[in-house]
Amino acid sequence: MKFGSGTLILNVGGTRYSFPKDAIKDFPLRRVSRLHSCASEKEVLEVCDDYDHERNEYFFDRHSEAFGFIMLYVKYGKLRFVPHMCELSFYNELIYWGLDRSHLEYCCQRRLDDRMSDTYTFYSEEEEELNKQKKKELKHSQIDRKWLDRMRRTFEEPTSSVAAQILATVSVLFVIVSMVVLCASTLPDWKTAENNSVEEHRIIEAICMGWFTAECIVRFLVSKNKCDFMRKPLNIIDLMAITPYYISVLMSVFTGENSQLQRAGVTLRVLRMMRIFWLIKLARHFIGLQTLGLTLKRCYREMVMLLVFICVAMAIFGALAQLLECGLDLEDKNEAYASIPASCWWVIISMTTVGYGDMYPFTVPGRILGGMCVVSGIVLLALPITFIYHSFVHCYHELKFRSARCGRSFSMEYLN
Repeated sequence: MKFGSGTLILNVGGTRYSFPKDAIKDFPLRRVSRLHSCASEKEVLEVCDDYDHERNEYFFDRHSEAFGFIMLYVKYGKLRFVPHMCELSFYNELIYWGLDRSHLEYCCQRRLDDRMSDTYTFYSEEEEELNKQKKKELKHSQIDRKWLDRMRRTFEEPTSSVAAQILATVSVLFVIVSMVVLCASTLPDWKTAENNSVEEHRIIEAICMGWFTAECIVRFLVSKNKCDFMRKPLNIIDLMAITPYYISVLMSVFTGENSQLQRAGVTLRVLRMMRIFWLIKLARHFIGLQTLGLTLKRCYREMVMLLVFICVAMAIFGALAQLLECGLDLEDKNEAYASIPASCWWVIISMTTVGYGDMYPFTVPGRILGGMCVVSGIVLLALPITFIYHSFVHCYHELKFRSARCGRSFSMEYLN
């Protein structure tokens, strides 16, 4: 395109930038460099929002502060996030101007990856083309997709509709019933009652397992990506809770009531206890458990740091306790501290201020060491727990906001 003067003005969100017209051809920002190849007014308006031919000024209705940071990258070669701006919004600005995540500094790339993993929102350079393709596909299968989306939201989001709330309530009731049966089966008087009502017990167990199996199969069928469905932690836990039941049934059928069943008894009991994973299914319906899982996911570094602190303290205080209680006075030694691993058990219950009382130091130096162990345990445990607490509060408010947003969308859908 023929520019009217020797300079070209970019007006981005009210902030003006002047460039020589020769610099536009090889400009690092792809959208700006496209202005040089525009041959008509229509092509210019496809690149920018408006332009003034007389002043040779091109208007872009974009974030001015974000473009200022992008211009710093053009000048100095380093691109970082704008302070107090959403990472995803800034990334959207990068895509608009023709950049991608690889131009960001490494620390900012990590922030962007964490943000994307938390919100499950992904952008790409071909976003506009993909949206056009999706619109064409939706015209052919709009009814089927709406039905699948409703089914998916009903099973995945308990606050999305009345049916989802009813389904979540029924699922919670089945979890509670199955846990009550599992806990009651370990009572001493249960065997006598089981002999009298073994059929009722098996029927209840089969009904609960049938519900969990049907729920898992339906959620698998309506999922968008079957591979992603199999990789999700909660779905893996569902399989771990369902599979042992069918394995135990098959083992009972093939072994029968003979000696082989006795040898398989330990395996059956282990498989039966694996059904305790059903409790984790409650994480789908309660924000508290979701907050706990998200906090552990985000604070794995702090958790590793906490374990390192405990292990180092156990090694130091365990060795000193074994030496003071059992290594110095061989005649009157404390047998509870006969080895360093045994002393480490005393260290861990002292640092966590549990104090079972099964072992304690007799000597004065050992008791002084015990006091130091307790005080150091309180300090070492308090340091990383502060970060974990703040992350827990942040995750709780974030999940609560998401739940409220889903509830508002459900209310609007119901009113419409």
